[in-house]
Amino acid sequence: MENFDQIFTLCAESEGIGLNTDILETGVINILALIIILVVTGRPFLGSILSERELAIRQSISDAENRFNEANRRLTEAQKQLAQVDVVIGEIRNETEKAKYMLLQSNGYEAKKELKIRFDRALATFLTKERQVFLEVKEKIILLVLQRTIVRAQQTFGPKERAGELINETINKLKGDLL
Repeated sequence: MENFDQIFTLCAESEGIGLNTDILETGVINILALIIILVVTGRPFLGSILSERELAIRQSISDAENRFNEANRRLTEAQKQLAQVDVVIGEIRNETEKAKYMLLQSNGYEAKKELKIRFDRALATFLTKERQVFLEVKEKIILLVLQRTIVRAQQTFGPKERAGELINETINKLKGDLL
């Protein structure tokens, strides 16, 4: 801040700001000579550096374009593969649904078959039991009829020998007819 104040103080004490036209005092010639020397002597050196830099930049741009093109190509391939994967997934889903349907049909068919077998067994068991009960009832009826017949025959014929033979013949005839 102090330097800033000194500048204003110096400007106020002097005649103001002006243009110095003395070429030797200002050093314009020295600056121009320096620029010309630099351009003349530095041109080949700077030109080769700038040419190398230009080549490097062009090569970098070319490499970047190649990488960009390669990335686009890979992206296109990846999109194609994704489309193929989607198709394969769709096929797998369809096959899975078909397999599931077939499995359910197969299980349904096997369940029906198993139920039919069990029903047939139950029906056969029922028929066997029915026949067995029928035969037991039939035997009991025959036994009761024979017992009543014996009782009536004894009441009717008494203790006679011929009555016993007649009863035995009748029983034998009934056994043959009923069985």
